Amino acid sequence: MDDPIWQQIEPFGDFTQAQPNFGRPATEKTDVRVAYTKETFYVSVVCYDARPENLVVSDARRDADLDNTDAFLFILDTYKDGQNGFVFGTNSLAVEYDAQVDNEGQGNFNANRQQGGTIGGFNLNWDASFVVRTQVNDYGWSAEFAIPVRTLRFQAGKDWGINFRRNIRKTNEIVYWASMPVGLDLKRLSLAGTLTGLNLPSPGNLKLIPYVLGRMDKDFNDVDPKNRFDAEVGGDVKFSVTPSLTLDLTYNTDFAQVEVDDQQVNLDRFNLFFPEKRPFFLENAGLFSVGSPGEVDLFFSRRVGIGENGSVVPIIGGARLSGKLNRTNVGFLSMFTEEVAENGIEENNFTLARVNHEFKGRTALGAVFVNKEGLQSDNYNRTLALDGKLGLGRKARMSGFFAKTEDPNDTINAHSFKFQTDYNWNNWEMRAAYTEVGQGFNPEVGFLLRSAFRKPEGLVLYHLRPKNPNAKILEYRPHISYRGYWNFDGFLETSFLHIDNHFEWKSGNELHTGLNITTEGVVNAFDISRGQDVVIQPGTYNHAESQIVFFTNRSNPLSINIRSVIGGSFGGTRFVESITGRWRIGDKFNSELTFLYNNYQLPVGNFTANILSTRLSYAFRPNIYLQGLIQHNTSDKLWAANIRFGWLQQANTGLFIVWNYNVFDNEPLNNSIIIKYTRMFDLVR
Repeated sequence: MDDPIWQQIEPFGDFTQAQPNFGRPATEKTDVRVAYTKETFYVSVVCYDARPENLVVSDARRDADLDNTDAFLFILDTYKDGQNGFVFGTNSLAVEYDAQVDNEGQGNFNANRQQGGTIGGFNLNWDASFVVRTQVNDYGWSAEFAIPVRTLRFQAGKDWGINFRRNIRKTNEIVYWASMPVGLDLKRLSLAGTLTGLNLPSPGNLKLIPYVLGRMDKDFNDVDPKNRFDAEVGGDVKFSVTPSLTLDLTYNTDFAQVEVDDQQVNLDRFNLFFPEKRPFFLENAGLFSVGSPGEVDLFFSRRVGIGENGSVVPIIGGARLSGKLNRTNVGFLSMFTEEVAENGIEENNFTLARVNHEFKGRTALGAVFVNKEGLQSDNYNRTLALDGKLGLGRKARMSGFFAKTEDPNDTINAHSFKFQTDYNWNNWEMRAAYTEVGQGFNPEVGFLLRSAFRKPEGLVLYHLRPKNPNAKILEYRPHISYRGYWNFDGFLETSFLHIDNHFEWKSGNELHTGLNITTEGVVNAFDISRGQDVVIQPGTYNHAESQIVFFTNRSNPLSINIRSVIGGSFGGTRFVESITGRWRIGDKFNSELTFLYNNYQLPVGNFTANILSTRLSYAFRPNIYLQGLIQHNTSDKLWAANIRFGWLQQANTGLFIVWNYNVFDNEPLNNSIIIKYTRMFDLVR
């Protein structure tokens, strides 16, 4: 920031509040400047603050959540397509934060915890090799980003979209350079500003990312349990075929450093959804995501390298080609997995081809082909689909897909489709959609929450903000939503009507009060207790339940989140209580304790199902951390511990030490210790 060049550049300024007082000028000044060389893109920011001693910081790890801290973020739309971009951010501790945005961040399940995983929309696990430095002074704090040009995909000589966001926590302000309407955020690239006059050359990019790994395992179920030792080598290659098209090669792909899955309790008849957490599959996940995420995923990357029971299926290797040709997004993925005879899994090839052409006005049309092929048999499963979206100005959008599956059984009614209309403007959010999944639709490389249904759904939500700037309430969000599932015999299997209001205070506290009116139609009896012999009989069950959610400002050192549900269920009652407490000490130590309590009192029997989990994190420095996740699932009689140490270098590579220990029914199940070192080599600079 002391370089004289910065004083010669006119700053971006005049930030506007999105909250708490929408449309008003920011209460603190922010100056942003941009510069570049042939090799590096620079962004500098001066965040003026009248009380810099009160800056709020929390987790110092890379990619730590910045929402509840004093922070600065910006987004680059390097294709100026208004849909896709790269996010960079930091706080006064120089935390490195980066993410990838597809489709303006819409249509995804995501998590903002490091290695938290995502599908489509917003990918926090995209990691760039950039540098950020910060300084705190009596005027506030400042930051300077240096981003290698080869990290970014772009077409030489084109303008970029750009926007900036700053969080000012002492006043709970969120401010933008290009103003965002209520309910939208930095990811709404179609409303970003424009960066003109760029004269960047097309960069080359060739990265080699090898790893070495040592592992000790012990399976206590073996006839003769003993420690087993082995070692592995492998790695990835990343090569820019063109400035906007990247080829990734992977051999003996390993994900030992990735956090284990969160424990879940299945208290209905349908499948549980576990998000992808493996970095290789998360990069450009939005390009390959087609369908209705979390309900009808035509490609679900967890089918590659993970068995039905969560076991590891070794990945031999593969290739991915992804990027952009003019206005057309293209993607190709091919992966080979090994045979696991004891689990009945043969050697397979997984192939995915994707094209998506973007037109003006937030409109696109695409197609996808997914294939799973047994390499030692005639088994195969294929999915073919068309998808698209039609932008109706800035306020509304129509979208949908149509898909069909094929397999040797030549199944009939192997189709699925969805049509959806969204409106988001002038404080209103509205959605209407219809989804259908045929009885024979079977995407083996995808994910289905449930099979064979017809589902209408809708949502109406309004953001109501008091006009009095001195009001303590920031926003009311009254809303009503509905979803219903009918089978193909016209029988209503599930109906859920939700009537709610959210109260959000300027202090950061929030209260939700809701009423749910539900119907469950059971065709086949099932054990809801998963082994406690509480069997729900066929029939139709109509009930109502109330729910209350309350949480405090997460920027405070101590915060809580409470969710309570009480009401009818399958002819009886249920009580669900979820309590999460978070405690942090400065920017080094963060902890989170969650207790989920499920109590069912039913005519066919009573049972409880609980989950207790504890997350602990200590950041020695932003690139050196120790994390622990300890979980207890009473339904599965399982205790699980996952302890991870990371010493990061560039782009989330480095040294990782991982310890996993599992106990089933009070008896040790397995124990493993893994040491892994991975490093990135930039071969073209």
